[in-house]
Amino acid sequence: MEYVVLDLEWNGSYSKALHRFVNEIIEFGAVKVDDEFNITDTFSVLIKPQIGKKISGKVRELTKITTEELYEKGIPFLDAVNKFTEFSRGCVLMTWSTSDIHALVENYSYFTGDCKLPFLKKYCNLQAYCENCLDKSKKSCQLGLSSCAELLEIDFSQDDQHRAFADAELSLRCLRKLCGKKSLDGFIVDAGENNFYEKLTYKARFITDINSDEIDRSQLKFKCDLCGRLAKRTGKWKQRNKSFSAEFYCKNCERTFIGRISFKKKFDEIEVRKKTVEKRAKPNESDNLKIEPCKNIKASVKE
Repeated sequence: MEYVVLDLEWNGSYSKALHRFVNEIIEFGAVKVDDEFNITDTFSVLIKPQIGKKISGKVRELTKITTEELYEKGIPFLDAVNKFTEFSRGCVLMTWSTSDIHALVENYSYFTGDCKLPFLKKYCNLQAYCENCLDKSKKSCQLGLSSCAELLEIDFSQDDQHRAFADAELSLRCLRKLCGKKSLDGFIVDAGENNFYEKLTYKARFITDINSDEIDRSQLKFKCDLCGRLAKRTGKWKQRNKSFSAEFYCKNCERTFIGRISFKKKFDEIEVRKKTVEKRAKPNESDNLKIEPCKNIKASVKE
């Protein structure tokens, strides 16, 4: 089996046709490897802007790519897609997170009206794989490529990053470090499955109604952090931003704490995040309450 590790750079371009900004791709960078992750071929092209007229100052500062360079050396997006389709034929496509795939779908759909990418047959999210190998998948923040490389003690230059080929190569180096820990098979998905694109393009949302039928009522129960026993809710649920909170009392420990919870609706699951903060009186100020963080809990409920 062969693999292609792809990375993209893009620019926020305003589309007059859509009346919104589009993440217009300005560079493809990729490495093709064999089943032992030895590089067998490389791919790197600049993309001539067709939606926006020039790249933003922030993108230019990060990538060192100029608008003039894109017009002089770049090729149209669909030409790049055709070349990349030939380059990656028969390979498993890999990217660091799904953000590049989202950008590809957005760009391809913009120019063709079709969201299904011609080169995407089998796909692997390298970020998810590396997070799983490093036991970071349950953390509240996703693991960035540079952070992963630093954790794995991989030497790289920050000056070389934010260019598509350099980031694709660094993703491969992270994969090589971790490939012996777990099999990739469980992380490779078939892009031909009926719900692949539906799941990919699904926009997650927070549930903001505490009485919603989508909420599993058992998740609204909180246990005491100290004794592990079920606490009793003594106050009404209050909504703040995207989460809910209520006061709880543990009879066994004779303590009061605040339970906070949020529900994020994803394509095939509801992600539940729970947090407890203890309610304590300050010394000599019993009328004032101090809230201190205690514990975070994260869970996902499959539908």
